[in-house]
Amino acid sequence: MKSILQKVLFLFLLFCFSFAISQSRIQVPDNVLFYMEVNGKQLNGKVDWQKLNPILQDLNKNSAEKPSWKDFSDIGLENDAKQYHYAVFNDTVKTYTAHLILKDSKKFLNFLNTSAKKELEVTKKDKYSYVHLNNESFVAWNDKKAVMSLITYTKKFPQVLWNDQDSSVVVIDSAAIATDSIAAVDSTYYEPEKPFDYKEEIKYLKDEIKYQKEDIKEHQQEIVRLQKDIKYLEKHHKYPEQKTTENLDSEEVASAKPTEEYNEEAEDLAYQKEMDSIKAADFKILKSLAEIDFDKYFDAGTEIEVPKKLVAFQDAKSDVFAFVSYGEIFQNGLYKKMMSAYKLGGFIDNFYDSNTFYNLYFEKNKVRLVSNYQHKNPDIQKNMAAVYKGKKNKKLTALINDKSIGYYAINIDGYKYFDLMYSFFESNSDDNSKYQKELELVLETVKIVLDEEAISKIAPGNGIFVLNELNTKKVEYTDYEYDENYNSKEVKKMKDVVVPDFTFAFATDNENYWKRVFNVLSTSKELAKKFVKNGDVYFFKNDAKNNTYIDQLCFTVKDGIVYLATSPSNLLAKKQSSTTEKFAKDASKFPVYGKIDMRRFLNGLEQEFKTGSDKKSLDLFRKNMGDFDFKSEPKKESIETEINYTTPNSSDNSLMYFFDFCNDIIKLTEPKTSTEL
Repeated sequence: MKSILQKVLFLFLLFCFSFAISQSRIQVPDNVLFYMEVNGKQLNGKVDWQKLNPILQDLNKNSAEKPSWKDFSDIGLENDAKQYHYAVFNDTVKTYTAHLILKDSKKFLNFLNTSAKKELEVTKKDKYSYVHLNNESFVAWNDKKAVMSLITYTKKFPQVLWNDQDSSVVVIDSAAIATDSIAAVDSTYYEPEKPFDYKEEIKYLKDEIKYQKEDIKEHQQEIVRLQKDIKYLEKHHKYPEQKTTENLDSEEVASAKPTEEYNEEAEDLAYQKEMDSIKAADFKILKSLAEIDFDKYFDAGTEIEVPKKLVAFQDAKSDVFAFVSYGEIFQNGLYKKMMSAYKLGGFIDNFYDSNTFYNLYFEKNKVRLVSNYQHKNPDIQKNMAAVYKGKKNKKLTALINDKSIGYYAINIDGYKYFDLMYSFFESNSDDNSKYQKELELVLETVKIVLDEEAISKIAPGNGIFVLNELNTKKVEYTDYEYDENYNSKEVKKMKDVVVPDFTFAFATDNENYWKRVFNVLSTSKELAKKFVKNGDVYFFKNDAKNNTYIDQLCFTVKDGIVYLATSPSNLLAKKQSSTTEKFAKDASKFPVYGKIDMRRFLNGLEQEFKTGSDKKSLDLFRKNMGDFDFKSEPKKESIETEINYTTPNSSDNSLMYFFDFCNDIIKLTEPKTSTEL
C-alpha cells in the first residue's frame, strides 16, 4: 500500500513539475504564417564589426550629418543569443513579433531613444516596461529580455462584394474591444458569426459616417455643384443649357451660388479633429493588444517552445531558418475574399496550400539557401514528387558550351503532370464542395477525351534553354524633335539593342508529329514567305528592314529532340571543357537545374548603359556580382531546392560580402565634393 501511495505521489509531482515547466515557456502560436530563427552566435562570429560599424553609422546619420550611435555591436542585446521572429494574421489584426535576449537593458533603452531621435515615453508595468516607437510599433523589456511587436488593426465591416447579393452576412470583428473597459480579445482567436443585431448595424452605420467624413475634402466641390443645381432648378425648373464660361449671364451665376458659404478653414479643422479622434481610438486598441501579448511574454520564462511542424526541416547548422505557410497567406484577409468570389478559388487554395522551410548559410565564398516545399495534402505531395522523377536525357545537356551565359534544364515526367493537376481539382476545399460531384464528372470526361499517354509522348518532360550570347544590333526608330514654336517633326534615328542568341530544345517520342507541324507552317499561304525549309532545317525569317530584334529562328527535329534556335550553329553539340562537362552532368542528373554567369550577362548588357553614372553602376555590379546555380529534387517527403550564389570579391565571408557591396553602393551614390569634382 505504501509503495502504491509513493508511486501515485511521484506521478502527481511529476505532472505538477511538467505543468510548471510548460507554463514557464513562451509559446509560439500554431497558426503563424511566418516564423524565423536567427542563429546569433554563428552570425556574430562572421561579422567584422570594425568594417560594419562605419557602414551602419553612415546609414544612421542624423540631420547634422553625425552618426546617432557609435558602436552597433553594443546596443544592449546579447549578440550570441538566438532571435525568434513570427507573424500572425487574421481578419482584423496582423502582428509581427521578435523575441530578443538583453545584456544591458539601460543601454537598450538608450539605443531606442537615440534611434527614435527623441525621448520615448516609458510605460511601467509590474514585470516590464514598454514604449511605442509609433502608433503601430511597441517595444517591451525587463532586465533579461525584450520583445518587439508591430501590430496593425483594420476594422471589419459587413461586405457584400465577396458574398452572394441575396444573403445577409454580418461579420463580427475578431478583435472587438469594449468601449468602457478596453478589454481586448486575443487576436489569435476568431469569433463565430452571430445573427443580425440592429445595435451592431447602427454602430456600423455610425462608423460609415466617420469614413465618409474622411473624404469630405474630396466631396466638397461636388457638394457645391449640387447646391448650385438645386438653386437653379428652384428658379428655372430645368437644368441650364450647356454654355461656355464666357457666355454665362451674371444673373445665372449669382443665382447658382450655394445657400451656405463653404468655410474651408473650419472644415479642415473639423476633418483633422475627426482624424485625430479615429487615430486615438485605433491606438488605444493597438496598445491594449500589445499589453496582452506583453503580459503573456513576461509571465513566462526565457525558454521558447516552438511547434514541431514549424521546424520540421530545420538544420541546426544554418545561420538563419525560416518557415512560411503560403496556404495561410492565401487563405487570410483579401486573398480569402478573392478566392471565395471565383469558382476556381478551391483550386487556387489547393495549389498554394503548402509550407516551405528555408535554411540559409553564409559560407566562406558562397551563400547557400536550401528550401523544402511540402504540400499539406499527402496525396498532392506524392503526385508532385512523382512529376520530379523523370527520365534523364544527356543529348540536351550537350548543347551547353563553354561560352554559355546561362541555362535552365528540366527532366520531369510529363505523364505524371496530369495526375498532379487532377489532384488539385479533386481535393477541393469545403467552400466549393457543392460543385464537387459536377467537378468529378467533368474530370472523368476530360480523362476520357484526353489521351494522356499520347500527349506526353509529344513532350515527355525533358527540356533545356541555353542563353549562348547577348549580341548587339542596330535598329531604326522614330523620334520627335521640336522647334522654337513647339512644332514636332519626325526624325529617323539608329540605336543599338541587345539581341539574345539562344537555343531551346526538348525531347519527344513522336518526331512525326512535329515534322508535320513544321511542314504545315512552311506550306501555309500566310506563312510561306517567312517560314521556309532548307534540307532538314526550317527557318522563320523576318525582313531585316522591319527593325525586329530577332532576324531569324531555326527549327528542326532529329534523334528524338525538337530544336528551336536563333542560329543553325546552335543546333549542333559543342565541345565542352572538363568544368562545363561537370555542369552538363549535373543538369542531366537533377529534375530541375539552372545556372547563370552574372558577369557575362552584365557584359552583354553594356550597350544599355549610356550615361557616365550608368556605366559606373555597371562597373560596380560587374565587380561584385557572382554566379547563381540552383537544383531541385524530391527529398525527405518534400521538394528540396538548393540555390547557391558564389561571391566574387575578397570579403572575409559571404555575409560581409553583402555589407561591403552596400558600402560600395553608398560611396557611389554619395554627392561629390568640390575637390573631387
